[in-house]
Amino acid sequence: MSKQSADPAVRTRALESILVEKGLLDPKALDVLVELYEHKVGPRNGAKVVARAWTDPDYKQRLLSDATAAIKEMGFSGLQGEDMVVVENTPEVHNLVVCTLCSCYPWPTLGLPPIWYKSAPYRARAVSDPRGVLKEFGTELSENVEVRVWDTTAELRYLVLPERPAGTEDLSEEQLVDLVTRDSMIGVTKLGSSAPAAPSH
Repeated sequence: MSKQSADPAVRTRALESILVEKGLLDPKALDVLVELYEHKVGPRNGAKVVARAWTDPDYKQRLLSDATAAIKEMGFSGLQGEDMVVVENTPEVHNLVVCTLCSCYPWPTLGLPPIWYKSAPYRARAVSDPRGVLKEFGTELSENVEVRVWDTTAELRYLVLPERPAGTEDLSEEQLVDLVTRDSMIGVTKLGSSAPAAPSH
């Protein structure tokens, strides 16, 4: 078997094409399903973790010291999320997550990885030019903000705890969940800014 035919992504596309061709799969329904898991169901789990950390100092401390256990407290664990580390954004430090080897990603908290996360340009440039990558996502940081890049592996996956937006002190935990985005938990965007849609890379 060639390397190309062994690639799961290639096999998946081939299977999808056959199912669509035979009328067994509606591509529009598939797009809706992918959109649901990529942008709503999965990231919503991570957003609940973030909102809890913003409103519960004890939980935040547990999250930063033992993310795997703290996330499991909220019922989010399993394959691709067994060993987690949460890194906190502050006014002085901005964290960015990448997987330079492939596309390791915390599925239980963030759902499906976005296409750009798996792309070779993002994986290379997030390390060599993180500020340039952030700028492409609409995130411009002052020179006095340190950018830390975290390389996710099959053994260890990272999640960014974004800074809580100013002016949200009166919002409930449930309301805060709605403010948290997938991209802010990867670290390519900050909350409270009107960041444009992710570039295609």
